[in-house]
Amino acid sequence: MNKPSTGPGGPEELQRRLGLFDAVVIGLGAMIGAGIFAALAPAAQAAGSGLLLALAVAAVVAYCNATSSARLAARYPASGGTYVYGRERLGDFWGYLAGWAFVVGKTASCAAMALTVGSYVWPSQAHAVAVAAVVALTAVNYAGVQKSAWLTRAIVAVVLAVLAAVVCTALTSGAADPGRLDIGGDTTLGGLLQAAGLLFFAFAGYARIATLGEEVRDPARTIPRAVPLALCLTLIVYAAVAVAALTVLGSQGLAAAPAPLADTVRAAGLPGLAPVVRAGAAVAALGSLLALILGVSRTTLAMARDHHLPSALAAVHPRYKVPHRAELAVGAVVAALAATADVRGAIGFSSFGVLAYYAVANASAWTLDPDRGRLRRVVPVLGLAGCLVLAFALPLSSVVFGAAVLAVGALAYVLRRKATH
Repeated sequence: MNKPSTGPGGPEELQRRLGLFDAVVIGLGAMIGAGIFAALAPAAQAAGSGLLLALAVAAVVAYCNATSSARLAARYPASGGTYVYGRERLGDFWGYLAGWAFVVGKTASCAAMALTVGSYVWPSQAHAVAVAAVVALTAVNYAGVQKSAWLTRAIVAVVLAVLAAVVCTALTSGAADPGRLDIGGDTTLGGLLQAAGLLFFAFAGYARIATLGEEVRDPARTIPRAVPLALCLTLIVYAAVAVAALTVLGSQGLAAAPAPLADTVRAAGLPGLAPVVRAGAAVAALGSLLALILGVSRTTLAMARDHHLPSALAAVHPRYKVPHRAELAVGAVVAALAATADVRGAIGFSSFGVLAYYAVANASAWTLDPDRGRLRRVVPVLGLAGCLVLAFALPLSSVVFGAAVLAVGALAYVLRRKATH
């Protein structure tokens, strides 16, 4: 059974410096980003006036996934996330499949973030701007420049300030009409679940807390407390933004908006704030894109070291000390997606991959402590069922393409195993 590689220098322990507050802030930084700027419109198109219900469903599934991940992280306080948990609890194949789902899902997330930059910066040339953003940030990462903790906090502060301005402007304007919150009046069950799957994209990131097992003080106590706190705060922010947008634009107007939050403040009678919102969305998306490219390239490096991906991708640049081939490969794939896909398609495919990843996490958590009663197994069962239902409720193109890519990954695993035995 292959073990995750720690690189040529062998395993190194990280210092446990993070307390509860730090872990919650990191969780907020990972979740509250560009997703809320991008996911509202396609979700409103699917759910109509049931958008808020869909947001609640997405939050419940995210909570189950985060709780399962937190329990696993407390048991296995090492970097690697479900790539490690699946292997340890279910077997090598499931760990590999989780890693593969993460790589393909987060690669699509990169494309969605790049397209969000384009949609808010220059809507008529969104694809060109998206490709330029990917090329620029890949070059930054290649040179070994990584986003520091203070930059993460600065981006979160900017995003929260922009979202607060949108909410206050919308709810205090004469254009706000509470009657537009006719929850569920035109919603079908299929549309509700599809919207929840798309909105799940905006919550992705909560597992960042769980993957900090090596750096959190008393992880068995801190991580299970930090996860629900960060998730609850994020849900409150997202609900406020969704209510503000719906009261001004209505579900149909929101569904048709190319830049939903900028269009919200414009419709609320404050067009001068729209450029600020566009700038905030671009900053959030660029920050998310930078972090995502870093994360996907590092996971690609780890899988290449374990021979689950071509070993050439495991090369580390002798000068910059970065996985340069993995970064270039990821950058090329993301640029191609950003040039050809639309935001809705990228979000759908990303959600499918990430939901498959968390399905493995929940199945892994279900195997923990089977002798402690049924109650502890309710959350992973609900999380697993939620992941599968939301994944297959996504737009048909996302489901077909996502399932095909996972099947290709599974086939590659089987062929590699046969070749080495």
